[in-house]
Amino acid sequence: MIRRLRVATLMVGLGVSVAAVAAAQGPDGAALFERECVRCHNGAAESRAPAVDVLRRRSPEAILASLTAGSMRPQGGRLDGAERRAVAEYLSGRALGGDVSGIGNARCRVNPPLALAGKPMWAGWSSASTNTRFQPAPQAGVTAADLPKLTLKWAFGFPDATSAWSQPTVAGGRLFVGSQNGTVYALDVQTGCVLWTYTAAGGVRTAPTFGSRPGSSAHALYFGDTGANVYAVDADSGELLWKRRVDGHPFARVTGTPTLHDGRLYVPISSLEETAANQPGYECCTFRGSLMALNARTGDVLWQTYTVGLPQVMGTNAAGTTLHGPSGVGIWSAPTIDVKRRIVYAATGNTYSGTAAAPTSDAIMAFDLATGVVKWTRQLTAGDIFGCRAGAPNCLEKVGPDFDFGTPVMLTTLADGRDLLVVAQKSGMAYALDPDREGRVLWEYRAGQGSIWGGIQWGAAVDREFAYLPVSDIRLDTPGGLHAVKLATGERAWYHAPPPLACGGGAGCSAALISAPSLIPGVLFSGSNDGALRAHSTTDGTVIWEFDTNREFLTVNGVRATGGSIQGPGPTIVGGMLFLNAGYGDHMGRAGNVLLALEVP
Repeated sequence: MIRRLRVATLMVGLGVSVAAVAAAQGPDGAALFERECVRCHNGAAESRAPAVDVLRRRSPEAILASLTAGSMRPQGGRLDGAERRAVAEYLSGRALGGDVSGIGNARCRVNPPLALAGKPMWAGWSSASTNTRFQPAPQAGVTAADLPKLTLKWAFGFPDATSAWSQPTVAGGRLFVGSQNGTVYALDVQTGCVLWTYTAAGGVRTAPTFGSRPGSSAHALYFGDTGANVYAVDADSGELLWKRRVDGHPFARVTGTPTLHDGRLYVPISSLEETAANQPGYECCTFRGSLMALNARTGDVLWQTYTVGLPQVMGTNAAGTTLHGPSGVGIWSAPTIDVKRRIVYAATGNTYSGTAAAPTSDAIMAFDLATGVVKWTRQLTAGDIFGCRAGAPNCLEKVGPDFDFGTPVMLTTLADGRDLLVVAQKSGMAYALDPDREGRVLWEYRAGQGSIWGGIQWGAAVDREFAYLPVSDIRLDTPGGLHAVKLATGERAWYHAPPPLACGGGAGCSAALISAPSLIPGVLFSGSNDGALRAHSTTDGTVIWEFDTNREFLTVNGVRATGGSIQGPGPTIVGGMLFLNAGYGDHMGRAGNVLLALEVP
């Protein structure tokens, strides 16, 4: 706010109109606080939120961190990056350094047209819409023999971020990535210079999905944000093509990467209402998850199928607050396309409230691609009602285990030609399902003990022989460990125990494997909460290469950036390069804000 006042004074002195000055100043932090925050931060005796005079003692960086990754992230998710900055500067009375985009001097001198011919790509959450996270050798351009030569080529720092949480997408010599403050970047893959930026209305943690723009020879980028908005922007210029609010609930968000197929964009919808349910006076709970199909050219809704029925009033809690149910059953991960059966699969989360858990919760659901009609549902954990933390006023006497599916369904084909659905859960269990028998369980395997942060949290990987299962179990005494399971039988092929920690100890320094792994022939890449990315032999799990992100990096855009815990997205491997986001200042991780590009010279 201080910086904007100085700029405004200078502009008025130069004879610039008051209207132009107002536009140049950007969002009004005081007005935003009054609109979005004062209801709780009003100093009233019954409010547990800190009053304004208490907030004024904090730094703008601390306030911004709370809005992006801390206790206020549901509220901050409804603001864009510039608005969060404005609130932080207003409350603290001090200016943040740099600008919201963090481009610095990293703007590319030219922006040549997108060129796809002959260039490999990784176009979304996975290299293909089957979500196996396997990159074939011709696309990867990296082999096991190349790993000793893999070195850092450039680093890019995300401003206003405590987590680097959007997996990079690569196509046509460009890298596309979102950020915690809502800026979406198109970077040159060779240099990291910025071709263009787009500012979303909320933080973008989905991987951008790249694909053809229907009805045109051009290409588009599709992504969602923490305010439950979905966007299509031109991949060449970053120009907005369309924007669609996909859910009106105040805590709804798009966490899972949208999947593009045959001119349709399949969008999973989740929420953070579980966090809000901890607040005294909150009427828990009214969100319900859904899967939506949008016309990729226009953004028009083709169908939307909810995972749970409409919530009804269910009485009051001990404090007299009205309760609602059923609710919840969000979809946290990317939908998976089954072209042969004309089905899109989605893995669901827990029920938030109600007298019984919805039969669609903690389940795999199969939707008709064209209509959204549910073809079948296979529930893998029953009775999971988890709308808040134990001891909060909206909790039931017995809280469910919170065994969401944070990982997508993986569709693979065995050597004998049989198709298999492989799914991994926060319970620590993995399953193989038969897609031709309504998801009948063929085998199950216990990889971890399970907890609210995994178990198996954000991803697994499969090839034609094994399923690879990284274990979090972050809240337990012995987190981590990597399992390979035979797809044909569900038997363990090998297990690799957690290696020595790369971090130096302290909070968030653990061996938990929370991020999604990525595969190339013969090699599995797995990022750890200790800040290291390790390459394992798929034959026996041996670590054959390691990269430690626990340091500060010199960035091409001049933003101060460090590595940290690797959670959420995994590495993107394409065209002889490996791209990795490091840093996760939430869920018992360690903060960081860097995108790394490694290359085989």
